[in-house]
Formats: sequence, structure tokens, C-alpha cells
Amino acid sequence: MSEFIDVSLNNNILKAKINRPEKKNALTIDMYQCLAETLESAEENNNVRVITIEGTGDSFTAGNDLNDFLVKPPVDSSSPVFMFMRALVKSQKPLMAIVNGSAIGIGTTMLLHCDIVYAIENAKFQLPFINLGLVPELGSSLLLPQTMGHCQASELLMLGESFDSNKAKRIGLINDYFNAEQLHERADIIAKKLALKPPGAMLHTKKLMKQENEKILKKIEEESYLFSQQLKGPEVKEAISAFFEKREPNFMKI
Repeated sequence: MSEFIDVSLNNNILKAKINRPEKKNALTIDMYQCLAETLESAEENNNVRVITIEGTGDSFTAGNDLNDFLVKPPVDSSSPVFMFMRALVKSQKPLMAIVNGSAIGIGTTMLLHCDIVYAIENAKFQLPFINLGLVPELGSSLLLPQTMGHCQASELLMLGESFDSNKAKRIGLINDYFNAEQLHERADIIAKKLALKPPGAMLHTKKLMKQENEKILKKIEEESYLFSQQLKGPEVKEAISAFFEKREPNFMKI
């Protein structure tokens, strides 16, 4: 387990809280491992009826911890990053995301696999993969066009610019947004309602809506291969060098 993931179970609601606010809840390999194991064990626990994921401080998650990521890159399917992705896709329990702040990279793509998503009104979302010389992950190259159409998805993935809660709701990424106090009140009400629903019917309902899971898992494998290949290339090297040197990357010289 990770010291930066707080897990609790009350009233049949399992809460996984990313608790590394001083680093904007950036995810390390250990944190991915913990999140994957939490989701997997929840599937076997009959006392768990609902799962919620949220962050602490002013961030949901800033995505990958870059230093940790460079030391231990995800080179194959055994990586905790990919374990978390598979666990998220295969989760059969109702899954709610409570986006309390910035959701960057996988912080945004994981929302595509949640059943209900509420966000704070000033949340910031971003899919910056292209800016880092990388490709989309977590099945987002398949799910984003399905969710919002090709043109909207292309804008998000090809430009890699941030967008707000209003746009996130308009394109179908989140259900709704609220101020800080209302966000947790609404999330608690809905989580409790979900926990009281008949579990068998809930499982089948989610399963019926997630019948493309095998296609999504295949897409994740395809994305992961290309992601790993890009990691070894000059574009990522330039993007990371620019990041640490606090300058704009120059991809024209590649």
C-alpha cells in the first residue's frame, strides 16, 4: 500500500483518496500499485457497493510524477500503471470520481471509465500528451471520439490545451460541477443512493453498458505500445529537457 493513498470503507462506500497535495497529487508507481490493488480487492468484497476516487488540496491529480516516471517508466503490461488501467476498465462496482481540482493527463482519461463524475466549478482538465511527445492512454483515443465526437476529441488530443468544468460538462466528460461545499454534499448523497440499490441489478446494468470492455483493453494495449516507443524517442527527450530547463520545446529541430 502507498502512504499517499487513503482508503476507507463506511456504509458500503469505499473511498480512495489521493493524498499528496504538496505534489498536486502526482502519481508514482507505488500509488498506481495501491490504486490497482484497491480496485481489485473491492471487486471481491461484498461489503463494497460503491467506489469513489478523489484528491486532496487543490488537485484531483496532476498525472504522472515526472521524476518517478523517468526512473521507472512503464515498459510492459506488468507495470503498475497498466495494472491500474486494467483494474479501472474491469471494475464492476459503481465508480464515482469527485474532481476537487486540476485533473491532468490520466487524471482526465480515468474519468472516461467512471460511471458518475462531479467536479468543482473551477476545475482544470488537460490531455497534454502531444505536448510531451506522447500518445493518448487509457483507451482515450477510442473513448473520447465516442463520447464527444471526432472534432471535439481531436481538439483536446491534438492541441493538448486545458479546459474548464463548463466545457467538460458540455462535451459529456462530467455530469455536473459545483462549488466546494456543494461538491461533497452532492457526491455523498449520490454515493449513498447508489449503495442502497440492488447490487445484482446494478452489476448487470453496468455490465450491459460496458460491453465494449474487450475492445477498450485492446486499444489500451495498442496505445501502451506506442506510448513506450515514443518514450524512447527524441520528441519526449526534447519535451522533458524543455520542462526541466523551463523553456518552450522546439520540435522543429527533430
